[in-house]
Amino acid sequence: MKDLFFKYQAQTSPFPLGMEVSHAKGSYIYDTNNNAHLDFVAGVSACTLGHCHPKVIEAIKQQADQYLHVMVYGEYAQGPAVDLCQFIADHLPDPLEQTYLVNSGTEAIEGALKLARRVTGRSQIIAMKNAYHGNTMGSLSLMNYEERKAPFRPLIPDVHHINFNNETDLDFITKKTAAVIAETIQGGAGFIEPTNNYLAKLKAKCQSVGALLILDEIQPGIGRTGKLFGFENYNVIPDIVVTGKGLGGGLPIGAFTASKKHMSLLQDNPKMGHITTFGGNPLIAASALATLKEVVNSNLMQETLEKEKLVKDLLLQHPLIKEVRGRGLMLAAITKSAEVTNHVVLEAQKQGLILFWLLFEPKAIRITPPLTISKDELKKGCGIIIDILNKLL
Repeated sequence: MKDLFFKYQAQTSPFPLGMEVSHAKGSYIYDTNNNAHLDFVAGVSACTLGHCHPKVIEAIKQQADQYLHVMVYGEYAQGPAVDLCQFIADHLPDPLEQTYLVNSGTEAIEGALKLARRVTGRSQIIAMKNAYHGNTMGSLSLMNYEERKAPFRPLIPDVHHINFNNETDLDFITKKTAAVIAETIQGGAGFIEPTNNYLAKLKAKCQSVGALLILDEIQPGIGRTGKLFGFENYNVIPDIVVTGKGLGGGLPIGAFTASKKHMSLLQDNPKMGHITTFGGNPLIAASALATLKEVVNSNLMQETLEKEKLVKDLLLQHPLIKEVRGRGLMLAAITKSAEVTNHVVLEAQKQGLILFWLLFEPKAIRITPPLTISKDELKKGCGIIIDILNKLL
């Protein structure tokens, strides 16, 4: 399979890990030699309930027996999508009441940017340095990492960058600004949390000049930080919230949510101001709704904070780990050097533990397991990390 993988499937890097997957269940991915690999990554924060959670699989099977795609988004009333949007609205603060369902997080970012420009009549977008919101043209334009942007220019104009957690930079937000977009917790930068009530101050500045605040919850959302939405930890309500990844229960989804007043502007002038064929797909919506219900109606969010403490207690005892950033099960262990991190990630796979990197912080080991991972499995995985680090010493 690996030979065919390299021959026929377009690659995203020169050296993909290339594990040949047979099946996956719970917290484990199994290769074609039936070796079990404990998953500390969860499909890069996407598999909220682990692999093949029975409630998710049952919802998918039930919907598959009824109907799949029947019409482009927004024309027919389809139960799974309607129920999903209602559930999201019921668990978000006012005025976040109407959701547009799309196919991925980056597509949701595109929709949110368009909505902000439509609401305000302005063009300027302010994004954060070291932010990551996806790789489509609009999302890529939000990045300030020129090495990644240069080959694809020209990109979307009138995008400017400020420093996350820097209150002085709030002065760059003016009456020319349509929206400020930020990750609730910066992901690729190293799982950096807002400090000193920064997000609330950011929202206040946006309100004072008539700009919208867009919060990217693609990674922090869906229970990963101990709250259903990460911004609930930080005394702020955005004008637009973007979700994806963990919302789908292992299937591809994205969504952006705003007030009905704002969202209605995509209906006319022009009509179909945003359109998608497969957004709100009934199979994916059914999976997402089952995922949300399990997260909300179980003890997973409370347990996530207990698991955070366990991981930090286990890893911070080692001298090669300088800190563990993040909240809940959105964690990054920062090692002494990029070389140490690279060695740990690659060696861990050989020992049956799946780890991964972060985009802009080369010293970070990503630890974003399924919320359903057990404490014993966390101890097992952290033990493998410690053993690898001990051998380096």
